[in-house]
Amino acid sequence: MERPLLGKKIIITRAREQAGELTRLLRGYGAHVIEFPTIEIVPPNSWDPVDRAIGNLGSYHWIIFTSTNGVRFFHDRLKLKKRRLEEFQDLRFCAIGPRTAQEIEKAGAKVDLIPEQYCAESLVQRLGIEELEGKRILLARAKKARDLVPKELRKLGAAVDVVEVYQTIMPDISEREIERVFQGDRIDLITFTSSSTVTHFLQMYEEKGGLKDPLAGVAIAAIGPITANTLRRRGITPQIIPNSYTIRDLTEAIVEFFRGASAGRT
Repeated sequence: MERPLLGKKIIITRAREQAGELTRLLRGYGAHVIEFPTIEIVPPNSWDPVDRAIGNLGSYHWIIFTSTNGVRFFHDRLKLKKRRLEEFQDLRFCAIGPRTAQEIEKAGAKVDLIPEQYCAESLVQRLGIEELEGKRILLARAKKARDLVPKELRKLGAAVDVVEVYQTIMPDISEREIERVFQGDRIDLITFTSSSTVTHFLQMYEEKGGLKDPLAGVAIAAIGPITANTLRRRGITPQIIPNSYTIRDLTEAIVEFFRGASAGRT
């Protein structure tokens, strides 16, 4: 197999339990990968709003999941309440992208809608084709998330309930661990797969780092435009943004970036 990333040191800031696919793909191309999670995924502070939504699930016309985490946490809570998604025959399911759709199907439900592009804007545009006037929609998502989806769907006449089924927090990482990762060999690339990974990474350095700018001279990859905009607002320009917002597409964009850099040197 071709190994265009051989010798490249790449940092993954994704949550540890979700970093496996990106790590595997990059290592398959020869990269030296270090997992440095800047987010940890945990349950919400209170399950009460989720439990109320589960109790009224039969009254909703649509349920929207914007991440695989949202599906997993919601489904686990549903099972704890001894309920199953299959019970709700009239409930339609919307997934932000194919991985989220796969997770819904694993939970036992059929996915009715996936937007053309895997982002909130495209999701709203695609759902807007449906007749939403008077429809009840449940949005199961992270604690910190953009309000674009509920805001725009309400403009289309839908009644939208938002429940926080998980939250992302900053892991407790010591200064010694930060130094171990960033004071060794030169880093070639840092990947960011959500706005939270960006904000928490920078917060770590503001609070604990005490090192020189860890991003100086390092290529930056963002999984999509929202993450890229978060970087830009902090004065950081990402060099790599895939056209589709999946881990596989991100990997291919990274490979093409380094292939281009290598060709430029020859």
